[in-house]
Amino acid sequence: MSTTQKTSNKARFRRIEDAVNTGDVEVISNTIDELVAPDVLIHVPLAVEAPRPHEAFRQLWAMLLRGLPDLHLTIEDLIAEGDKVVMRASVTGTHQGEYMGVQPTGRSIKYNEIFIWRLAGGRITEMWGVVDVFSQMKQLGVIHA
Repeated sequence: MSTTQKTSNKARFRRIEDAVNTGDVEVISNTIDELVAPDVLIHVPLAVEAPRPHEAFRQLWAMLLRGLPDLHLTIEDLIAEGDKVVMRASVTGTHQGEYMGVQPTGRSIKYNEIFIWRLAGGRITEMWGVVDVFSQMKQLGVIHA
């Protein structure tokens, strides 16, 4: 893969970061529609269900923003190799709405996530990921250390 293609693939994820940080579900959904294949393969347990994976990805962001309306995604590392991009990110937000069955606590949280994305034809076609849900639940007071 050329350096230009690697740069282009990384730029797609910067666009996702920018869209997420608007806090606008419509902007995020439009960006997902543009950058994520409708039949994307998702190898991550999601807290939402939808008839199509693409729609589940959109619903996931809507759920996150309902619970953490000031959610902020910061991409810490982006590594492109072949048809894959690896993203390590940190997420912050304030728990102001129901989130994963937990009523609002008003607490600020920060957690990390790592995703591997496969691209084909300029779109995300497959994803694997690990999100630190344990840290989220601990910070929300659901799990006590």
